[in-house]
Amino acid sequence: MSSQGNDPRLPSAAKPYKPQPVASQDLPMDYSGFIAVVFGVFGAMFRYKICSWLAIIFSAQSLANMKNIETDLRQISMAMMFGIMGLVTNYLGVGPRSSKK
Repeated sequence: MSSQGNDPRLPSAAKPYKPQPVASQDLPMDYSGFIAVVFGVFGAMFRYKICSWLAIIFSAQSLANMKNIETDLRQISMAMMFGIMGLVTNYLGVGPRSSKK
């Protein structure tokens, strides 16, 4: 046990932590938004239902974790549109037609 007189710390010299501001260009990439766009494109182009559903899920996750409203909202809305377009074409679109005569 040490006595209070031998403590080298100075409580009067302590300063509260202030994070430095970060520019919007220096923020890390939104990986869930990028994955949502990729899955949305695959779901719409290749008619994969699971990719369309994953695009919706990842865009909702990206929307919840959005840091920059201007650029992230564009990417999220594009991913959501691709996901919805993929779901509509998968569930309501025209399937392969049989050529019975």
